[in-house]
Amino acid sequence: MNNQILMWSMLFLPWLTLFFMSKEEIKRFMPVALFSALTSVLAVEMGESLGWYIYEQTTYPLRTSSYLIFGLNCVTTIWLFHFIYGNFGKYIFIDLLLNLGFIYLIHIYLLGSRGIFYEVGLTPFINALITTAVGALIYAYQMWQEGIFVQYESTERRKNLQILQPESAKPLDYEKQKDHEH
Repeated sequence: MNNQILMWSMLFLPWLTLFFMSKEEIKRFMPVALFSALTSVLAVEMGESLGWYIYEQTTYPLRTSSYLIFGLNCVTTIWLFHFIYGNFGKYIFIDLLLNLGFIYLIHIYLLGSRGIFYEVGLTPFINALITTAVGALIYAYQMWQEGIFVQYESTERRKNLQILQPESAKPLDYEKQKDHEH
């Protein structure tokens, strides 16, 4: 298989698995997936600058490892939080196992054997520990995110939406209208 086809597949195919998840769950965990992508982009930039690893090939015409970050990383984060969020100990353990598996199987075995990626200044185990520490930060972000969601009753929600409408679009209040006429 051509490396470009492999990398583009790693970018798009994981998203197809989300058809098996409810829209509400996807909406709930999409912010943490995007935060995970942001932290991954920063880690890739730092790792390349510090000489920890080298990406020899990228998804043309992109210049980063976007096939991993915006494909596998985002979707795996959504599924991980879907199944495990709420139990930090279990999350950190599963995250460490997934990171070890990803680094050894995907990075070293699959991508390394094809000349796409090399770890040069960092051992795979240390890479997995760093990635798991970032996973703890991502978990904390989701906890913070959960605190900003407010559930409204349908009538209260309608009332709040009316407050946000321009005055000319609000329904007339007949009591105020009578007072104006007198």
